[in-house]
Amino acid sequence: MDLGLAGKVAIVTGSSRGLGLASARALVAEGCHVCISGRGEEALSAAARELATAATAGAEVLPVQADLATEAGIRQMVEATVGRFGGVDVLVNNVALARGGDIVSTTDADWQEAFDQTLFPAIRATRLVVPSMRRRGGGVVLIISSIFGREAGGRMTYNAVKAAEISLGKAMARDLARDNIRVNSVAPGSISFPGGSWYKRQQADPEGIAAFIRAELPFGRFGRADEVGDVVAFLASARASWVSGTSIVIDGCQSRAF
Repeated sequence: MDLGLAGKVAIVTGSSRGLGLASARALVAEGCHVCISGRGEEALSAAARELATAATAGAEVLPVQADLATEAGIRQMVEATVGRFGGVDVLVNNVALARGGDIVSTTDADWQEAFDQTLFPAIRATRLVVPSMRRRGGGVVLIISSIFGREAGGRMTYNAVKAAEISLGKAMARDLARDNIRVNSVAPGSISFPGGSWYKRQQADPEGIAAFIRAELPFGRFGRADEVGDVVAFLASARASWVSGTSIVIDGCQSRAF
């Protein structure tokens, strides 16, 4: 299926590995110019080289090294993209970090970090790309949330920021519909990729993770990053023109919520 993304311009935050990289790969494979971003120069350069081999229809990859937890870092990323490609059609808000434990042991600094590293980058990036999308007659904003933004599970700080992202997506969708800008969140379940948290846990405790898979994952395996990236590419395209204001679950039946 041709998704009609050739020549479009996308930004994917936190895209040097994992779900961000998989989303960027799916987009460049459809011919979309993509700005990838992250803090680490080495990982970002490696990701750019990988994406260049997947690109079609003359798609270009722009790596921008920036601290996306800061307003300056977000602005640097957006301005570099607009300067290179002339505007933005698609924004994938993926960057995220949430640490801490239970309600007693999690400090104010842990809570603040979770919101600074996850929710505020999505708010700031969206605020900066909307004017460009309006000038181009519309656009798409996607937020990579989690099934644990929809139901209990995972770290408490992670639950809170991921739930906030889903709610933010719904509110922005209604606000921006008049500008022909669609907004959706996607809610992946447990996804394993090299260097990711589930991958590391599986290496450290194979028996424990095998038990987790038997109990929690009906298909008997973790999800793959590309299975999320392909949904992101579809939602970014005009093929999903009547999909806005919702949260798409990608979890292989893991979650219990309707």
